[in-house]
Amino acid sequence: MSVLTQETRGGRSGSLAWLLVLGIILAALNLRTAVTSVGPLLDQLSAGLGMSNVGTGLLTTLPVLAFATVGAITPSLARRLGEHRLLLLALVTLGAGLVIRASVNSAPVFLLSSAVALSGGAVGNVLIPTLIKRHFPARAGVMTTVYTTALAVGTMLAASATVPIERAADGNWHIALGVWAALAAVAAIPWLALLRSEPERDNSRSEATPRTLVRSKLAWAVAVYFGTQSMIAYIMFGWLAKILTDGGYTTSQAGVILGVFTALSIPVSLVLPSLATRFRDQRPVVAGLVAFYVVGFLGLWFAPSTTAWVWVLFVGVGMGSFPLALTMLALRTRTAATTAALSAFGQSVGYLIAGAGPLLVGVLYETTGGWDVPYVMMLAVIGVQLFTGWYAGGNRYLEDEGSQAQVEGPEKIAV
Repeated sequence: MSVLTQETRGGRSGSLAWLLVLGIILAALNLRTAVTSVGPLLDQLSAGLGMSNVGTGLLTTLPVLAFATVGAITPSLARRLGEHRLLLLALVTLGAGLVIRASVNSAPVFLLSSAVALSGGAVGNVLIPTLIKRHFPARAGVMTTVYTTALAVGTMLAASATVPIERAADGNWHIALGVWAALAAVAAIPWLALLRSEPERDNSRSEATPRTLVRSKLAWAVAVYFGTQSMIAYIMFGWLAKILTDGGYTTSQAGVILGVFTALSIPVSLVLPSLATRFRDQRPVVAGLVAFYVVGFLGLWFAPSTTAWVWVLFVGVGMGSFPLALTMLALRTRTAATTAALSAFGQSVGYLIAGAGPLLVGVLYETTGGWDVPYVMMLAVIGVQLFTGWYAGGNRYLEDEGSQAQVEGPEKIAV
């Protein structure tokens, strides 16, 4: 039974619900700090650690590897340890990894401790949608909005504040990276209090086993939808500045547009989950976001030197497919256990798909000497996103797959 359904039994349950909300917000703020705090300081890190090009490449690939591998085993860990205990452990692991990597001058240790920190974030990626499904089943849209907005804020905060912190610390990158461990420590506090309210563990095997997920058309649709939207995001974060400078913008102008593009994820995350969960069928939302993508990319392709910021805004709205993909994890399942299994499968497969995107764009750009072929590739990815999102957005549940009759959902879902 969810926390919110117990609220009428007394004030303690209401306080517990708000503590869960606070815990989810603080945890979400931390899930990308280990990733986005590194990019702005990559040159300083390479020089200070004596990191080779291979090491730098591995550092930028670690998030995808960690999210895919550690995310896959998170449901099994949750069954053994409990969801609240595991999220607390993930935050402690994240903070410990951040502290260690900020304290060393060895490239191998920096890479290893980064992998440790990213493993904590990977667990949170899978676990938080499960906690939302378990504790707030009738408020999935609202809580996914809270989650994705906090995730976007944390992502932008680490990306934008790390360099000013480094400058304030007289160029000390150790301090600039280490401060984010304090945020992880703060996020752990609510989960220490929530240990006493750990849900009873269900050690029985979930119906959604890895074998059934591999055979499930819906699971694959969700996974590929998640993967294609993540691939576009990785490509844009990695290559947008280059696209803009090649189109005639200065480095400073490209940086400002990239900052606006990143910040746009916050209002988009505020709107999309609640909008998507108002209706039983999310396919119109899927199609609408793809339309924004297509307009934005065609504009960047054929008119990059005139109004690129307009086209970037279109692409930024299209990236609402990320909060939509996270919302689908709860909408396409009936139970928290199945949400956990689908979250692990969808994100693991999805991040493996996404990781190839920036590398492929780089190879195509270098081989052809221009952006025509990369744009064709990105539009093809968006086509796959529409196809898989159309199936994943339909009113169906993973648990019902294979049955002769689909159980119809309510006309509207409470939010």
